[in-house]
Amino acid sequence: MIRELFIVFVGFSGGIAVGTGFVAFLSVIGIIPRLTQLTKTIEKIRAYEFAVILGAIFGCWISLRNTVFNLPSIFSVFIGLLAGIFIGMLAAALTEVLNVFPLLAKRIGIQKKIVYLLMAIALGKVFGSLFHWIYFIE
Repeated sequence: MIRELFIVFVGFSGGIAVGTGFVAFLSVIGIIPRLTQLTKTIEKIRAYEFAVILGAIFGCWISLRNTVFNLPSIFSVFIGLLAGIFIGMLAAALTEVLNVFPLLAKRIGIQKKIVYLLMAIALGKVFGSLFHWIYFIE
């Protein structure tokens, strides 16, 4: 009984520490408000925040258990697509907030062709992910 309570305490403490750091990271940098500005969905900001919180809670819960989902493989594609969209949007919002691309374009002298830089990065990620998935994943 004491061992189980200790595991619950450690898991809960770790979840609070990671969750607090994650929320502080998102709120200090302002990724969610910037993401709503970019997608022109400012009226859905509460839904974005709620989705991030639920995702963090669900991720913590799954990481504490040996959960196996017996789903058809088509669901794996759908879940992977949603996870990829989330990570991509988060990375895009982060780089937008930090003004990485405008600074990079100015340094290498292609301010007028920043769209090509963004497309090259996005297509590179897509083709790199497809190559990894096709070549390394059986």
